[in-house]
Amino acid sequence: MNPVESRIYTKLSGGFQPVHLEVINESYMHSVPPGSETHFKVVLASAQFAGKRQVQRHQAIYACLAGELQSGVHALALHTFSPEEWQASSQVPASPQCLGGRKHDPQ
Repeated sequence: MNPVESRIYTKLSGGFQPVHLEVINESYMHSVPPGSETHFKVVLASAQFAGKRQVQRHQAIYACLAGELQSGVHALALHTFSPEEWQASSQVPASPQCLGGRKHDPQ
């Protein structure tokens, strides 16, 4: 696991005591240099999300990861679930490819 990905995983694990957590670096799908850690997908199931709207769940994650969002993480695709929702679904949609082109590829 790379440094930023590891930090995100550690903070979310400590902050939410998840029953399921995936932190996936999707930077390679975007117009960034190789090895970047700027775009992530987070799949998080936590009892703390029970009875909360999606916007409240996302706000809690943004608060937990405020430092990362201010220092290089450009995008988070958030998929949040209560334990019951995760058990019923366990499916996360695939992320689309970036449509902005790749600045670092030869023309």
